[in-house]
Amino acid sequence: MENAPPRMPALFIGHGSPMNTLERNIWTDGWRALGAELPKPRALLVVSAHWYIGATAVTAMPAPRTIHDFHGFPPELFAFQYNAPGAPDVAREVAEIAKPTPVALDDSQWGLDHGTWSVLAHLFPKADVPVVQLSIDRTKGGEHHLELASRLNALRDQGIMILSSGNVVHNLGRIDWHAGNTGADWADRFDIHVEQLMRDRPGDILASTRHPDFRAAVPTPDHFIPLLTTAGLAAESGEAVLPMFVGRTMGSLSMTSYAVGLARN
Repeated sequence: MENAPPRMPALFIGHGSPMNTLERNIWTDGWRALGAELPKPRALLVVSAHWYIGATAVTAMPAPRTIHDFHGFPPELFAFQYNAPGAPDVAREVAEIAKPTPVALDDSQWGLDHGTWSVLAHLFPKADVPVVQLSIDRTKGGEHHLELASRLNALRDQGIMILSSGNVVHNLGRIDWHAGNTGADWADRFDIHVEQLMRDRPGDILASTRHPDFRAAVPTPDHFIPLLTTAGLAAESGEAVLPMFVGRTMGSLSMTSYAVGLARN
């Protein structure tokens, strides 16, 4: 087809602290540099760790609100607004292509949470690309999320970039405020194991759940499941997975990110 849009890359971003929205550091500088090389998509479909509910839903409102889903941060962060438009037409496309998984069209309840806007503030700072969020169904296992991703992959040929936002290692109970941009031994081991799987056989990403450090690295599944979306997209398309921004911070958070199908000069 002559006017078919180019296939959009897919991304997993380790988003870390909400303060990354406002801060300039090695991670956010990397996100800004990445944003400068990304093609401009028709829309963004974002799977955020922070919309973790008992169903699959997609935001379908024309103007999603900025959700400040945290507490204890400075007023400047609560004042931040990411006023990207929504895309009800894209939400309907998502619901159609996800079948037989039922996807509810949410036209009033959710919006954009910080797992989405803390990253997009740097990747697409003008907020000029329509954004829809897809929830994580907490009642489903890993295989479900991989299978759903395999169906969503076709959206990338329709000008839609799929962005997953979470953290491979995310254990807030073991944060070391003095660790700087380093990880504990167990965090390093698990993050490196996942990197090897993502490079070599992303379709087998669930093998990581048998790693001896999995329980420490993933005490709850919410931040890990977005990675399964990216792994499922890579497994379905057969494209190479590019690790980016590899590293840990505060001992127990991984900031490692991944790109699928990213053409680099």
